[in-house]
Amino acid sequence: MLKIGLTGGIASGKSVVAARLRERGAVLVDADALAREVVEPGTEGLRHIAAEFGEGMLDADGRLDRARLGAAVFGNPERLAALNAIVHPLVRARAAAITAAAPGDAVVVQDIPLLVETGQGSSFHLVVVVDAPDGVRLQRMQELRGMTAEAARARMDAQATRADRLAAADAVLDNSGTVQHLLDQVDRLWDERLVPFAHNLAAGERAPRNGGPVLEPHREDWEQQAARIAARLAAAAPDLILAVDHIGSTSVPGLAAKDVIDLQVAVPDLEAAATVAPLLAAAGFPAVRGAESDTPKPNAPDPSQWRKRFHANADPCRAVNLHVRPAGSAGWRYALMFRDWLRNDASALELYGSHKADLARRFAGSSTTRAYADAKEPWFTDVAWPRMSAWAEATGWEPPSSAP
Repeated sequence: MLKIGLTGGIASGKSVVAARLRERGAVLVDADALAREVVEPGTEGLRHIAAEFGEGMLDADGRLDRARLGAAVFGNPERLAALNAIVHPLVRARAAAITAAAPGDAVVVQDIPLLVETGQGSSFHLVVVVDAPDGVRLQRMQELRGMTAEAARARMDAQATRADRLAAADAVLDNSGTVQHLLDQVDRLWDERLVPFAHNLAAGERAPRNGGPVLEPHREDWEQQAARIAARLAAAAPDLILAVDHIGSTSVPGLAAKDVIDLQVAVPDLEAAATVAPLLAAAGFPAVRGAESDTPKPNAPDPSQWRKRFHANADPCRAVNLHVRPAGSAGWRYALMFRDWLRNDASALELYGSHKADLARRFAGSSTTRAYADAKEPWFTDVAWPRMSAWAEATGWEPPSSAP
């Protein structure tokens, strides 16, 4: 199933989005509703709250006095942490049970106000953020909720910043305009991304890619996107994945590239690569046949040093290639050395950039990027290898400390 984390700051319009997604067919898991459910009379949650905060937090009917509890924790980080330590595990367990009961091809949307604050982004295939400028949200709280400006600002300050939420987002829904404008965005997200993604995930298929090699100037957000995806991959198999490194052209500042994120997943050996394959597929990256090795380079004539497993994205709106290689193998080392050579040698960056641009022009009319990629391959052996080997020896290069 496709798991979506939905979040947004107070007065962003998240509840409108959640309702629309449920109308379109999503299985909705509402964290706020579950937070109320797990502290109903007779529950483990309510017993723990009474023990931690005192029986005075219960009203005459034995129910939780939310206003009194809220006053006790607001502005008090230690008391709030104690409350969260009681409620959050119970909510997550209940959410997990609902998710597990959903059909295998379902789109499960978890509405979590504090998703960013609690660091849950790597638990989902995508994080969707409902966004509105702080000034707009402040105005809504005053006009629609009758809050004072000071109270509204205090509520906003108690949550993650807008910048932090946007940094965690795979998709952003802009709610600075009308409700209809927001609903239209939700419908496009559902039709163009979530439904195809869920279909590909259930079928174990990569998303189709069409068109020839189109290069675009380096984008700073490529690194941020790579980091988000890497965190999800590491969480998919923490005992077997040793490191996830951003490689390829999108990892090199100043280098024009196709909008495809390349990541190298380091594992102990090829047996481990086979073991993690279904886990990567479940995370949204099914295996692709026919790409089990790289072209051997002069530094390692043993072909086994260049074997890998290749996976690609099921998400139709974010192209990703995963190169699963044994840590320490020649192919693993080459990918890291090549990236660092380009990052640190301006002449290498210019040389490779010109080569890519020439090939992109030559194959501009192609319907796929296959011919472009094949034409690049000899350059890596004949041109790049001797130059970057000399650079590595002269600089004493070793794989980065983040790699095993």
